[in-house]
Amino acid sequence: MDFTRTVLARRMVRAFKLDPVPREKLKRILSLAQHYPSAGYSQEVSYVVVTDKEKREKVRKLRDLRSNAPVFLIPCVSEKIVHDRYHETDKIRSGGKEIDWPIPFWYFDVGCSCMLVFLAAVNEGLAAAFAGSVGIFKPGILRDELGIPEHYEPVGVLSLGYPDFGKDVPSPSLNRGRRLLRDFAHYERW
Repeated sequence: MDFTRTVLARRMVRAFKLDPVPREKLKRILSLAQHYPSAGYSQEVSYVVVTDKEKREKVRKLRDLRSNAPVFLIPCVSEKIVHDRYHETDKIRSGGKEIDWPIPFWYFDVGCSCMLVFLAAVNEGLAAAFAGSVGIFKPGILRDELGIPEHYEPVGVLSLGYPDFGKDVPSPSLNRGRRLLRDFAHYERW
């Protein structure tokens, strides 16, 4: 699929067919998701892939998800891995100090990886949606249920599968419309 068409076809889908996602497609999607930019090439993002029906049901209840997707991907990020990386010889500043982090780049990195999942899903004829930390999201409970190491933070759940557009109800927020490009991009100065 052409990149522009892939980007324009991407949308958050909340209704999925019950068809399982072939492991080869899942592997291609996750392989592409590894190509996210990461601070210092620290590679601080990992995913928990949940395909087992009972385990998906537990995650669904923990997150109060309404998704019927056959695959849940739980993106996790480790701030510790980034800090450890920036204490290595090639990254440490003079005086032996780590750089200041006015922006927590690790959240940018995990977001980039998730976007690659969304785009790769479309490319594979699938769809995905993100459920973040709204509602009753309790990272600690999800961490315990899925055996996620303490230094990783689960940032949400990605639902993945074949879209069921006949049953999908687009978000009413879409009625707001997309901002004009002139309000989005400011050249040389705001």
